[in-house]
Amino acid sequence: MEAVVPGKTEQDRPFGEVIRDIVALTKPKITASVILTTAGGMWLAPGTRPWHVILVMLATTVAVVGSANSLNCWLERDSDRFMQRTRNRPLPDGRLQPNIALWLGGILAFLSVPTLSLVVNPMTGLLGAIALVSYVAVYTPMKRTSSFSLLVGSVPGALPPLMGWTAITGTLDAPGLVLFGILFFWQVPHFIAIAIYRKHDYEAAGLKTLPSERGEKNAAIQGVLYAGALLVTSVLLWVYRAAGPIYLAAALILGGYQLAMAVRLVLMDGKAAPARKMFFSTLIYLVGLFAALAIDLVVFSL
Repeated sequence: MEAVVPGKTEQDRPFGEVIRDIVALTKPKITASVILTTAGGMWLAPGTRPWHVILVMLATTVAVVGSANSLNCWLERDSDRFMQRTRNRPLPDGRLQPNIALWLGGILAFLSVPTLSLVVNPMTGLLGAIALVSYVAVYTPMKRTSSFSLLVGSVPGALPPLMGWTAITGTLDAPGLVLFGILFFWQVPHFIAIAIYRKHDYEAAGLKTLPSERGEKNAAIQGVLYAGALLVTSVLLWVYRAAGPIYLAAALILGGYQLAMAVRLVLMDGKAAPARKMFFSTLIYLVGLFAALAIDLVVFSL
């Protein structure tokens, strides 16, 4: 296949390549992880909903996330050019006109949030709107001014499993809030690890991170604190009798391992190599925890 020349826009390329780039604006890998956690929240919640409502819930959640990511690509198209991991995205590489991302994000937002409110329930629609607005209008611009954006950005990232819960129940209940807490505390060490081993990338793009503002070791210490909070919070699903012993064992083992990786990063003075290993351990944690939750619910519902 002929290599894409930087600056060569959608009018000059095959239709299939253009479609792939448009889909890439929604960041499919991130969207897939969001669907995993949203489905986990729906699976855990007591009660049932018709299949068409469940399918609408998952589709509109994909649309909300896709909208947020597309608008994020549009807002960060200039800074993305300075980061190794983002410079080849469709907008900084010049393969798509920026307005395509803006229109895509706007259309997905216009379709998804009202549909969530009308077809699923108003509570889930409200949470979807909060996730979208806080990610695009608060978190994204704050990344240029303060490392506190990490905590702000963790809020929309933690809302999907709570949205899954409210899609079934229509209410904010303790287990659903625990799911929110798990995702919130998980994201902090996850992104601290990225910020450490990609520190120079973020600095080149003019984005503020904990390692750049306070140093790698200080950032690593904060990672330990949040990994500890994650371990404690994850156990609460068992305390509230929303999950059983299989989940509890997984939460303790995976959470203990995650905490050990965070401590190791501190002992290694926040070096890039252990930070990268910690990053991959957070991915294992998330998939493993929700897989254990699903297995636990299946086994103890038989």
